[in-house]
Amino acid sequence: MNKSVDALAKTRSGPAAMLALAIVLGLGAGCGPGMLDPLSPAFTVTLPSKALPFPTPLPAGRNEPGFALRGTKGWAWTWDQYLAEIPYLARYKMNFLMSCYTSVFTDTVSFVNNWWEPLPEKTLAGIGRVAAACRDAGITFCFSFHPALFSDRPLRYDSDEDFAAMGRNYASVQALGVRWFSLSYDDIDVKGNKDLDALGAAHAGLANRLFGRLRETDPAAELIFCPVYYWGPADEGEAKTYTEALGRALDRDILVFWTGDAIVTPRLTRKAAESFRAAVGHRIVIWDNYPVNDRSGALHLGPVTGRDPGLDEVAYGYMSNAHAPQNEINRIPLLTCADYAFNPRAYDPVRSIGQAIVHLAETPGQRAVLKNLVELYPGDLISGSTMTGYNCFTEKTAALLKEPGGQRLAKRFAGRAEGVAARLDREFPDRYVETKRTLASHIARAKEMLAAKTAARSTEGRAP
Repeated sequence: MNKSVDALAKTRSGPAAMLALAIVLGLGAGCGPGMLDPLSPAFTVTLPSKALPFPTPLPAGRNEPGFALRGTKGWAWTWDQYLAEIPYLARYKMNFLMSCYTSVFTDTVSFVNNWWEPLPEKTLAGIGRVAAACRDAGITFCFSFHPALFSDRPLRYDSDEDFAAMGRNYASVQALGVRWFSLSYDDIDVKGNKDLDALGAAHAGLANRLFGRLRETDPAAELIFCPVYYWGPADEGEAKTYTEALGRALDRDILVFWTGDAIVTPRLTRKAAESFRAAVGHRIVIWDNYPVNDRSGALHLGPVTGRDPGLDEVAYGYMSNAHAPQNEINRIPLLTCADYAFNPRAYDPVRSIGQAIVHLAETPGQRAVLKNLVELYPGDLISGSTMTGYNCFTEKTAALLKEPGGQRLAKRFAGRAEGVAARLDREFPDRYVETKRTLASHIARAKEMLAAKTAARSTEGRAP
C-alpha cells in the first residue's frame, strides 16, 4: 500500500474510504447508477468549509516542488484561450505552458497541416502575445510543431529543403524570444516499417539538427522530443527497438515526452517510468493525457488519480493535456494536476477536487453548481476508461435505461441535469459558454435516447 492510500485509510472509514481508495488506486468509481439510489452520483464531491493553501504546501525542510516543470498544454486552442489560462497557471504554482501543434496547423478545425509553409503573421502575433504574457508571469512557454501528422507531404528526413522549411518556422518563433521548443512525431503510422532501429536514428538525427540550429542562435534553447512510441515501458518488441535507437543517437540535452503506462491510463506507475527512462536514456517529461477530451464533447472534471507519488524522482516534468474547446471548465481538473505535480507525496484527490472548486468559485451557489457538474462528469480516470471520448452523462443515461423503471429514471436524470444547466447559467452568466453548450447537447442526446427507448417499448407492446 503506497503512502497516499495508507493516509486515506487512516483518515476515512466506510463508503467514503472505499471511494477514496478506489480513486487513488485508479480502480474506477464509475459513471453508472449509485449503489443505493440509481440516480445518485457514483462519485460525490465533499466541499470543504474553507479554502486552504493550494496546491498543498511542501513539508518542512523541503524547498523544491515535486516536478521541476509543472503545467499543461492546449488542444487546438486559440491564442486568446492560452492567454486566459496563464493567470491560473501562475496562481497555482505551475510554470510551464506548451502550445499544441494543432494550434499552428493550416486549418485548425479540419486539421490540415501544410507545415512547410511559413507561419502566418497572425499566428506569429498570437504566439508572441502568449510568450510575452508567460514571461511576465514567470512561466516557461514551449512552442510545439509536428511536420508529419495530418499532412499529405510529411517531412523527408534526408531533405535539406524540408529541414530549411521547418527550421524557418522555428526561427520565426525563436525571434519572438521563445526558448523552449518541442518537435513531435507522435501518432504517425509506422505500420509495416521493418527498420524501426533506422527510424529511431532518423528521428534523433532530425531532432539533433534542429537542436543545434536553435542553440546556434540561443545557447540556452531547450528541446523536448515526442517519439513514435511515447507510452509504455519500452521493454520489448518494436517499442524497445525504436526507443533504444532513438536514445543512443539523441543529443543528451534533449528531453523526451512520455504519456505513461499507456496512451490514456488509469494508472501511471514509477516502474513503467523507470523502464522507459532506462530505454531512452534521457530526461523525461510526463505528458499526462488527462483531462483531455480530443474535442469529442466529453467532459472529464474529476481529480487526476492513479499517479504514483514517486514519479517526480524519475521524470523531470509533468504536463497535463486539456479539454477543447472548454478551457474554462478545464481549470477544475487542471488544479488537481497542479496539486499533484507540486507535492505528489501529499496528494489526496478527494481533498484536491474540493479545494479546486472552492478556489475557483466565489459564492456558495457557485460552489454547489460546480460540485454537481463534477458529479455529472467525473471523467474517464474515475470511470476506469481509457477513452478520451468517454461521456459519463450519456453512459449513465444508457445504464439507467437498463434499470427497472429505466425510462422514468432517465427522465428524472435528464431533468436533474437541466436543473444543473439552469443554475450554471444563473451563477456564471458570462462564463463557461462552451461548457453550457456541451451540457445542452448532452441533455438533448439523453432525451433522444429516452424517446428511442419509449418508441421501442411501444413497438414491442403492439399486437401483431
